[in-house]
Amino acid sequence: MSVSVIEQAKIQAQVLIPLVKALQAELGEARANALVRKTLGDLYRRYGEQFWRAKNEPDLGKAVSSAFGTYARDDALELEVIEQSHDAFAFDVRRCAYAEFYKALGAPELGFLLVCTADFATAEGFGPDISLTRTQTIMQGASHCDFRYRRTRVAD
Repeated sequence: MSVSVIEQAKIQAQVLIPLVKALQAELGEARANALVRKTLGDLYRRYGEQFWRAKNEPDLGKAVSSAFGTYARDDALELEVIEQSHDAFAFDVRRCAYAEFYKALGAPELGFLLVCTADFATAEGFGPDISLTRTQTIMQGASHCDFRYRRTRVAD
């Protein structure tokens, strides 16, 4: 059986947290965080592209629901679906083990940097006609995360 995404995140945190803290001490927090965001953004954008090609599912609701099923494995996320259709998948995350893990480490700001910012880059990888809106996260202290994926029409 493969390792779940939440377990991967916990393993990666053992290396990434000390690395990011060292970068912040050396380069300053803003510069280090920008470097981490760019580097991980490029990686997660490619993951999004690979997922979208492999899934080959024109129904946005089904495709994104499937992706979050992977992230939710091992009881990592509790989702409340608001809307699921061919052109939309809107949901709230009501409980997040990723946030619980980083908060327990005393590093929720690094959890946001290393986990939450990946969401937008991954969505970019889904294609230019897919947009993600999210205004809050549990990692940043909100009661829930509000994910809103939409297909936008791209001019021909």
